[in-house]
Formats: sequence, C-alpha cells, structure tokens
Amino acid sequence: MSRVLVTGAAGFLGSYLCDSLLSDGYEVIGMDNRVSGRTENLDNAFGHDRFTFYEHDVTEFIHVNGELDAVLHLASLASPVFYREHPIKTLKVGALGTHKTLGLAKEKDATYLFTSTSEVYGDPEVNPQPEDYRGNVDPYGPRSCYDESKRYGESLVRAYRDQHDLDVRVARIFNTYGPRMRIDDGRVIPNFMRQALTGEDLTVYGDGEQTRSFCYVSDMIDGLLALLESEVQDPVNIGNPDERTINELAEVVLEVTGSESGITYEELPPQDPKVRRPDIKKARAELGWEPGTTLREGLQRSIEYFEEQV
Repeated sequence: MSRVLVTGAAGFLGSYLCDSLLSDGYEVIGMDNRVSGRTENLDNAFGHDRFTFYEHDVTEFIHVNGELDAVLHLASLASPVFYREHPIKTLKVGALGTHKTLGLAKEKDATYLFTSTSEVYGDPEVNPQPEDYRGNVDPYGPRSCYDESKRYGESLVRAYRDQHDLDVRVARIFNTYGPRMRIDDGRVIPNFMRQALTGEDLTVYGDGEQTRSFCYVSDMIDGLLALLESEVQDPVNIGNPDERTINELAEVVLEVTGSESGITYEELPPQDPKVRRPDIKKARAELGWEPGTTLREGLQRSIEYFEEQV
C-alpha cells in the first residue's frame, strides 16, 4: 500500500483525487488551508480509515511523520475570483508552497506531481497548444499572479529534478468542470449554470467567439493518475481537445438545463485569451490517456449538483 500527501485536498480537483487514490487502496494524507477549498468536498474521504486531514498552509514548513511514496501538489488559487482577491497568496503558494512540498518529497525520496496550468501559454499565438510552445504571457498583466506562480513552479520542479534527481511529474491542466466546483468560482461553467438555473441572462464577454476546451472532472483525474503512474518527467497537457466558442457553450448550457434565459454581452476583460485548446498527442502516446466524456454528458451529470448549490 502506498502512502501519499495531497495538498489542496479540499479543493475541486484535490478532493476527487483523494477519493480515487483511496479507492485504489492508497493511504492518503490531505492538506488544505481552506481559503478556497471546502471540507464538505471530503465527505467521502472522511469515511475511509486510510484518510487523514490536516488544516495547514503549504507556504509554511511541512512535516509529515513516516514514509511517503508521493507528494501531489494541487494547492493553488485557480479561480479568477480568488487569485484576483489574493494575488500575493497566489504567488506564495506557487513559489513557497512548491518549494516546501518539493523539499518534503526530496526528504522522503517520494515521487512529486505538480499541477500546472494551460495559463502558462498565456494568450496563445499557436492553436492547439503543444507542450513545446513557449507561450505568450505578460508577467505584469492582470492575470500574472496566477500565470507566473505556475511558470515559476514548473521551473522549480525542473531544478529539483536536475539538482537532486527527484522523480517529478508536471501536468498542464486545461479547463475542468463538474460537481464540487464553487458556485462563486468565477469561471464560465459555474457562472452559466447558476444563471441558467435561476433564469438570469447568461453573461458572455466580448463577442463570445473566443474558444475554450472543457474537460469533465473524472476524465481529468484519470489523466492525472495516468501521469503519476508513468515515467514521464516533462510537462504533459491534460485536457479535452474539443474546442468550443463561448457562444456554443452558452447554447449547450441552455439546452441541457431547459432554461429560457437569454444571453447578455459585456465588455471583454483585458488580456482574456482568444483561443485555448490542448494538443494531447503526448498524453495519448505516453500515458495512453484521452478524455471520453462529451461536453453535453458532463454538463448533464453536473446539473443536480449546481441545482443544490443554487
């Protein structure tokens, strides 16, 4: 039986990862400071005697008794609402939090998984984005606290790999959605679902022709576990290459919810990426992974949860 630490365990992805690891027989230590994570996300995990939880800020020194086989660093303020409200904390989690968790992995001789983001590509001039694309990022822009926290984190992971021969994994996560997302998350699917279910107009920014690619949460977790169990030490895109305009997404949300809401157009926020689509050739070839849930299926699976949140 393997013993693993998951930071950001009470978050959207972290809680699902804990559930999957527990189902696979792992002993799981969850850690979260609950700035954006919610303890109720871990209700299933708390039912296992192989799960323990510590409320702790990963930017502070981390001590874990006993052996660890893996450290999975998911702690981050990934939502625009939260990283704009806490820009310094966001940067500290990417810098100090990654440093502290890497140090722990080095001490325990554990495999280290870092969850990076498609935001390292910025407003891409290449579509779809392969892992060798270097991106188009403004380090002083309105989104920079999150983008740069992950870019720095990737660089630190690479340095530990090269300097200390640490066994590392880097997942570049693209837009993911599903139950357990916060209704106040600020990202487009929670916004649209809340508005559709309450009869408000759906708010589309700009002309709605900007594109995104949406991966259902269970597919994402399968991808992260496939990466963890692989030998791939370079960054890998994990996401769904089904590229949709925001206008298309709005129409699908209205259809699956049966909502009669309209659509309202507002000014596009500065530096909002025009396109976003993962090139997942590497994940297919080296992990044997690709997503299997369609956008419509994933949204239908999420309706009951968002209805409860509303």
